[in-house]
Amino acid sequence: MKAAILYELNKPLKVETIKWSTLRRGQVFVQIAYSGVCHSQLMEVRGKRGKDDFLPHLLGHEATGIVKNIGPDVSKVKVGDKVVLGWIKGEGISAEPAVYSSSNDTIINAGGVTTFSEYSIVSENRITKLYDGIPLDVGVLFGCAIPTGAGIVMNEIQPTDGSVIAIFGLGGIGLSSLIATSLYNCSKIIAVDIEDKKLALSKDFGATHVINSKNENVLEKIMEITHGKGVDYSVEASGLASVIELAFSSVKNNGGLCVFASHPKAGDTISINPFDLISGKQIRGTWGGNCNPDIDLPKFFQLYLDGKLALEKLLDKRYSLYEINVALDDLENRRALRPLIEINKNLG
Repeated sequence: MKAAILYELNKPLKVETIKWSTLRRGQVFVQIAYSGVCHSQLMEVRGKRGKDDFLPHLLGHEATGIVKNIGPDVSKVKVGDKVVLGWIKGEGISAEPAVYSSSNDTIINAGGVTTFSEYSIVSENRITKLYDGIPLDVGVLFGCAIPTGAGIVMNEIQPTDGSVIAIFGLGGIGLSSLIATSLYNCSKIIAVDIEDKKLALSKDFGATHVINSKNENVLEKIMEITHGKGVDYSVEASGLASVIELAFSSVKNNGGLCVFASHPKAGDTISINPFDLISGKQIRGTWGGNCNPDIDLPKFFQLYLDGKLALEKLLDKRYSLYEINVALDDLENRRALRPLIEINKNLG
């Protein structure tokens, strides 16, 4: 099969033919239909996660596909099932990572799930059966963007009626948070980004106010919108330590909550005023929106089928597997919201 391989940090991925080994206990063999690309992969390729001890290796952690074979003791899915692959662990066996090899027998490492390839051997606990009626391309978003972004809002914040929320960074996770926020009765939803195109799109997803942080003083504008109080909740998904600090500063005293999904580059730290903490402001990170795929994904599936999650607009650009490096460049340079890699688009 063809797969995109990371051999060296800060170098393009190489699409090559690789071989796979016999399925082991708890492993599922999936033919990949579509894969998403998010900033986590971009940071790995660009070396922003620090030293990488597993080179060469495969990448990708959100995809859809069809189960072609199952290893011993797998009971969660069966051959022929349409499935979502994701990085958040759910029920099922936590299988050993798959091992692949190149044409010259170089070992190609992989984790519990990888998706930049025509097929993938996936751990049973990283796979969820996809509901009928959900297209395989849209289904990719349920592997990472939706569980993390919507999960922040629905699992961790749960906005109260009449509350005010600000969302910083309108990539796949930020826009997924915004889509979920629109399901609640918030009085004001503030979207913050540096791109007018994304800010315009955010209005389609329910934003009542938009702020271009490149042109405006964000904190001053938020205080103006909230009459000097600050927001009840903020979601930070920009990937920058400085924006985590800004999102925290934007929440109100006595109960304001900032939840950040960002993973800034290795070595970056945040600095906050301790007085803000004793004034009642709260801040915490999130691990995948505190999502349990086996419990939460069915809820998200049904919301989509009920017409309450307008996800198609997040998939603005599509690429072949051979264009994986173009997709990474476009994501890095903000030319794509959530690049979609079409690997076997005729599967269903």
